[in-house]
Amino acid sequence: MTGMGVAERGAPDARSRALAVLRVRSRAVAVAVLPAAVAVILFAGGSTGLLQGRGWDVARWTVAAVAVVVLLAAAGVALFVARARPAVSPTVPIAEESAPDLYRMVRDLADRLDVPAPSAIALTPDCDSWLEDRTHPAHGPPPAREHDETTGPGGRARRRPAAAPVLVIGSPFLWWMRVGELRAVLAPVVAGTGPSAHPDIAAARRFVRGLDAAVAVASTPARRRLSRVVCAAVGWVSRLLLRSCRVHAAEMERGVAVAAAQRAQTVDYGLRIVAQEQVGLAYAGWDRLLTRVALPAWRMGRWPSRLDAGVVAALTELSRRDRLADGFASRLGERPACDLLEEPGAVDEAASLLAARLFHGGPAEPGPDWSSVEWHEYPEEVVDRAWRTDAARLHRVLDALGVRRTAAGTGPETDGPTLARVLDHLTDPAAAATRPRMDHAAPADRTERIAPAPETAPTRETVPSPEHAPAPEAPGPEDVPAPEDEELSGTTPRSAALAARLSAQLAREEAKAQRPAPPGPPPAAPSGPDTALWDDHPLPLFPIQPPRAARDLLTDHITAMVCCAAMDTAGATPGLDWLDGPVLLIGGERASDLAPRVHTLVESGDPAPLRAWLVDLGIRPEKPVRLV
Repeated sequence: MTGMGVAERGAPDARSRALAVLRVRSRAVAVAVLPAAVAVILFAGGSTGLLQGRGWDVARWTVAAVAVVVLLAAAGVALFVARARPAVSPTVPIAEESAPDLYRMVRDLADRLDVPAPSAIALTPDCDSWLEDRTHPAHGPPPAREHDETTGPGGRARRRPAAAPVLVIGSPFLWWMRVGELRAVLAPVVAGTGPSAHPDIAAARRFVRGLDAAVAVASTPARRRLSRVVCAAVGWVSRLLLRSCRVHAAEMERGVAVAAAQRAQTVDYGLRIVAQEQVGLAYAGWDRLLTRVALPAWRMGRWPSRLDAGVVAALTELSRRDRLADGFASRLGERPACDLLEEPGAVDEAASLLAARLFHGGPAEPGPDWSSVEWHEYPEEVVDRAWRTDAARLHRVLDALGVRRTAAGTGPETDGPTLARVLDHLTDPAAAATRPRMDHAAPADRTERIAPAPETAPTRETVPSPEHAPAPEAPGPEDVPAPEDEELSGTTPRSAALAARLSAQLAREEAKAQRPAPPGPPPAAPSGPDTALWDDHPLPLFPIQPPRAARDLLTDHITAMVCCAAMDTAGATPGLDWLDGPVLLIGGERASDLAPRVHTLVESGDPAPLRAWLVDLGIRPEKPVRLV
């Protein structure tokens, strides 16, 4: 078979480690049949007259009973392992008719490497590429058959193995990389199909994957007591076998990687060095796009439908700002790898929806509360709505704390959600009097962070306008308990109390949004990505950001209130920065000096720097703002 000897030529240790893994399996089989072998010897000795007497009879039947129990248990464990479904990465499948140029490039690359071609291609919303075996019966029939043939150089035909793995490609690579760069990056990955075709390595991998799947299934809580006992026993045996072959399996995979890397050195070696730089750049841009741009939209019930195209915009902006990235934008004149797809827009949309499911846990299909958003709609549909939703939550918490809506001597027109209400409540007279007056210019080390969009906006909701009932006096600083949480240390008592209330309110809203669905027939399975193989797992599978601290939550809500006041009283507009996410634009320029002033208010209770900033820009904090 083509590529059969790659492991031997490139990394002789891979096959020896695979044999070591198989020896663990053989020892397990030997232990299972050992009581049966002893029973056979005892019965054979009795039939020949050598082992006679009552003691030998008791021994024969005792060992026979033990052998039957052990064989039944071994058969049960083997059946459990065989039927356990190995984990498969959620991906977007790419049919050959939807990307003939991509399939042709991969097959030509396999021909140059003299290895079997992958059986199929799929995309993952991440910056990585790998080969994945999906030949388990639970995953359906393999896409490749033993009689399938591929055409090699010179028109010669060669057979393709029936168990060829699936090539999984990171979708950001297709949009950011050029065709030659993608071929160079995929060369070591495709070269791995050679060791995958080796029978010993393939058998060892199947054994390890089966044990891993059995452990995962056994760890799932069972309803019946008998099922729990059986799962516990099977899980113990599977873990024991996994521990026995863990080192050998790791060394085998390392040897396979070495063999693939050695094989790929003959293909585009110089270009591969340049392409690896693009891999790191794509990863940085993808991570920044998810955490600063996509996450605020996901938490608003919207999902950007062109994430991969957004990576190109983000990295192009990075190359414009960063001198270290000089020259990266000049590559954009070459043919992008996404041109190898017939409909790149549809593929990008499917990958974007899958990314929302993996990293945030959104629904499998679009709906009224889970709709897509285009990039040109992002400022109005996401940024503006997120700021106003956070501002509405902030005022609801202030209402719950009994904070007066209007100051003494003001007219009834100010009886609404105003920024002045927030500033007055958080002002600490003692701290503001003792603190030296801050210069209007922001410190240089804190100017790069600009009015970020609140990242914890709930699903869309309509906030009812509060009734104009007289509210009790706002509690003084001495009436507010001191912060007990470590994350609230370094803030004033009022800031700590408000932050704790905001955290509790947000937790209640998220718990309400995540209530279990009412009983009824299960929804139909989606027909897009490979979701049937992983929908039984909790979502999100890969959360991209831990919960924020209470102080950061308060800072974001105050920033959102300032942005709402700027939009309603000074003509500011919401905007999108590809690297920093949501931004506030005043006169077409981003407001880059707001964050340090909000931090000063939260940490020391001094509103003077923020009030001076508002006056300079013509923002009127006493005017009511429009909320969601």
